[in-house]
Amino acid sequence: MDGNTLPDPANVPAVQTVFGLALRQLRTEAGLSLRALGKATHYDFSRLSRAERGEHLVDPTVVKALDEALHTGGLLARLRALAPPDPAHKQRNRATRGAGIAAGSGDTVRLELRTADGRSVQVALTRREFSHLLATGALRAVLPAGVTDLDQADRVRRMLDGPRRPDPQVLDYFRRLLAEHYTADKMLGPRQLLGPVMAQLDVLDSLRRHIAPGADRPVLRLLTQYAEFAGWLHQDAGELPAAWHWSDRASQWAQAAGDDEMVAYMLVRKSNIATLDTDPAAVVGLAAAAQRVRGDVSPKLIALASQQEARGWAQLGDVGRFRNCLDTAAALLREHPDDVRPTAPLYLHGYDLATLEEQSASAYRSAGDPTTATAILERKIQETPAHLARDLAHLRAKLANVVVAGADPDPVRAAELGLVCVEVCRQSGSGRIAGELRALDRTLARRWPELPAARSLREALAA
Repeated sequence: MDGNTLPDPANVPAVQTVFGLALRQLRTEAGLSLRALGKATHYDFSRLSRAERGEHLVDPTVVKALDEALHTGGLLARLRALAPPDPAHKQRNRATRGAGIAAGSGDTVRLELRTADGRSVQVALTRREFSHLLATGALRAVLPAGVTDLDQADRVRRMLDGPRRPDPQVLDYFRRLLAEHYTADKMLGPRQLLGPVMAQLDVLDSLRRHIAPGADRPVLRLLTQYAEFAGWLHQDAGELPAAWHWSDRASQWAQAAGDDEMVAYMLVRKSNIATLDTDPAAVVGLAAAAQRVRGDVSPKLIALASQQEARGWAQLGDVGRFRNCLDTAAALLREHPDDVRPTAPLYLHGYDLATLEEQSASAYRSAGDPTTATAILERKIQETPAHLARDLAHLRAKLANVVVAGADPDPVRAAELGLVCVEVCRQSGSGRIAGELRALDRTLARRWPELPAARSLREALAA
């Protein structure tokens, strides 16, 4: 339908619901509280709260201010314009609240809205809400062409309603979402991504349960990658029990799908989690096991496993084996720079000699070579684009700890590096950055307790 066509008044609750979900997602992505957004738009924050719950439709003049404050490219105004402007509809709207869209139980469906400038905004509907919107035609009224992909929405709904075989286009849609999450993670970290990823994982698991046995391998492969990424996000958030749980689920689904490379990759991932559990024996053992997996495993995966094993040997203080494993990984990457299949774990697609060098910095630090670690981290910080805020802050936080570990420590520089990471740490929810900053604070407090820069860092962390 034309984007300027107004929906039937009976669909006003649908407009309110989707508008509220979009508003909440946009506000969360912007890192604003309801009070802060209310202040920026000169609007009562309690009404914004009601709007996010689908209980109140914001006045169009306020919507313009919301679009400007949240940099939406006019998405909220387009959604708001779908509701009739006639005040007489307000009473009817209250009378039908909950009838147009009833909140219900069931799996969460993520709906992708697109702004005029191509930005993607995802909102969550329960399966019951989503199916009801589609069945009544309200979804097409609420989301006209150009705001969302309605054909894709129909395909997802059909699979949820009673799939027998997976729809390749639906699976491709979720693969694209996962690739976007992977890219966004480098900028945003786990706080912004865990919700969407877990919701999409739930939908995929619901699809798996309804697909006939023997036809579920494509869904299992995709579930494996989603579960692996969920485990990674929990790991980055410092939630290790959840990281182990989802990594175990990923391993289970990889085995059920017969995906040898993902089975091996999950052993590497578990080895990586073990580094945070201060269990170097498990780090070595799991990484070595990944290299013994039989079947279709790429040289790049073996290189990654060898790199991870090197990290374990460094933690154990065996510098010889540490260097041998690093050399093995480097040789494999030189011989097979592009040897990665389309279905390989996302991380492998960007894994190369430069990544190996960056990841080896922590191992050099553990092996007692802060000079090499410093050189690597300084080079990587220079090469990392500023918009990759989470990754850049993690590199700086690691460097801060390294520059106080050598024979010529620089506590002032370390504290200054730590200070610039504090805000990104809070916004991203990265437990890795937080762990580095806590370690730095302890070192500075123990060795340079009166240093002004150290006190500034301590105060920033406590704020």
